Amino acid sequence: MHEHGLEAILIGNEAAALQGVSVATMGFEFLFRKTPANVRKLKAIAKSLDATILKTQHPGSELFRLTRVTDILNVNFVDEVHSTSSVEELRDRTMVMHPDGYPFLVASLADIERIKAEMTKQEALRAESERALIEQIRRLLSLPMDQRTHFLRKRIGIRASCL
Repeated sequence: MHEHGLEAILIGNEAAALQGVSVATMGFEFLFRKTPANVRKLKAIAKSLDATILKTQHPGSELFRLTRVTDILNVNFVDEVHSTSSVEELRDRTMVMHPDGYPFLVASLADIERIKAEMTKQEALRAESERALIEQIRRLLSLPMDQRTHFLRKRIGIRASCL
């Protein structure tokens, strides 16, 4: 990240582990500002690591996952716009580490807990939205054939439909 000039703050369990908290972790989570320049930097990082960037398809979510299959590397980059925290706000409270002489920003424990609670809440809302959609589909499918509609089409009998 330093080589490509991407400013991001470590916010996940890894950040807590670096501060002495005993947590299980499988990847890295960073908060970053999604700008065209930063997305280009993220793509350059992926290219230099021989990794792929995947973007989540959840509405209202901006999560970029940098993944490399060869050694199961997973690094998540969360857009600050979809968080109640911003890079600017967190920067003042971060701990700066210097692995290999490069500055590395790590969120404070209080910020990590707040961000994790917020992300858990967002996941719960997404799951509830999906459950509501599935329930709506079930209700529509339980209607008699002549009462079902598909976009602007209405069923007429068993084999026909009209606008």
